[in-house]
Amino acid sequence: MDGDRVEIDGGIMEGGGQILRVSTALSCLLGLPLRVRRIRAGRSQPGLRPQHLSGLEVIRDLCDGKLNGGEIGSTEITFTPGKIKGGTHIADTKTAGSVCLLMQVAMPCVLFAASPSELHLKGGTNAEMAPQIDYTVMVFKPIVEKFNFTFNCDIKRRGYYPQGGGEVVVQMSPVKELSPINLTERGTVTKIYGRAFVAGALPIKLAKDMSAAAVRCIRREIRDLYINIQPVREPDDQAVGTGSGIIIVAETSTGCLLAGSSLGKRGKNSDKVGIEAAERLLQNLKHGGTVDDSLQDQLIIFMALAKGVSRVKSGPITLHTQTAIHFAEQLTKAKFTVTKSEEEDPSNDTYIIECQGIGMINPNL
Repeated sequence: MDGDRVEIDGGIMEGGGQILRVSTALSCLLGLPLRVRRIRAGRSQPGLRPQHLSGLEVIRDLCDGKLNGGEIGSTEITFTPGKIKGGTHIADTKTAGSVCLLMQVAMPCVLFAASPSELHLKGGTNAEMAPQIDYTVMVFKPIVEKFNFTFNCDIKRRGYYPQGGGEVVVQMSPVKELSPINLTERGTVTKIYGRAFVAGALPIKLAKDMSAAAVRCIRREIRDLYINIQPVREPDDQAVGTGSGIIIVAETSTGCLLAGSSLGKRGKNSDKVGIEAAERLLQNLKHGGTVDDSLQDQLIIFMALAKGVSRVKSGPITLHTQTAIHFAEQLTKAKFTVTKSEEEDPSNDTYIIECQGIGMINPNL
């Protein structure tokens, strides 16, 4: 602590942008002044990249905060939050930086704003090293809304690597408090569906190839379920640049959603893209947890803020999740425990993440 500033080491554990997202969102929510040092220390290009900077700027704008050290390449920032207000806010990475990561940092904050918010998030909608926007809409949204809030996510334009240029508009109303979630029963897989997309200069045949290869791969493990992966060509007026990819979602009898996804890139065979997504989905289904490895860490901040005890059954705990738990505990005083799940097949690598949330109350409502 420096005076009453919370000190965060941005180089430990996952050592990337996630530390920045979790700690600045919580700083904004809890009114805690923050200093983050050694930002992205373990990365090949340490310090702030454009997408991290635009995430910090949107948080600053949401709460009329003060940000020092906010420039590209900076390895240390200080942030002093103000009062969270609603209204319209624009965050633009000006690159293919992920709009989904911008959403991750802003969403918990606007839930506790004084009035409804509209976020215009610009950048890459389907970017490497981040959830695709389709994942956010098809998996993240229905599950996170179990914390007892809703949001609207309108994909205005898709943008791909390297230029970005996508835009997503998120509308949310504030809540008084968040309810805890209990996701411990997987149930059985009842349907598998998804979309394989191409945009720009790529022919629809590639989307069909991705879809067919994915279906063949899943069929080897799961024979009796109808699998519906729609091949789509994004309309030219709703996509910037050239891109391709696939997302496949499995829905279970208890309402769990688990996914696998993959992006195409130059020189990568479209069958391989489909197979990669299918294999990720099958791997996420194998452990018997109720969430996949991409959702795990995204739920942590909401569990920490909710009132009461949240429980989630997951597969192996990712480094991202361990990092989110570490900083959520450091900043909120929420208490997390992770225990090996006992009740089924001991060969299953399944864990229960439990959190006694702090029951954050919206002071503005």
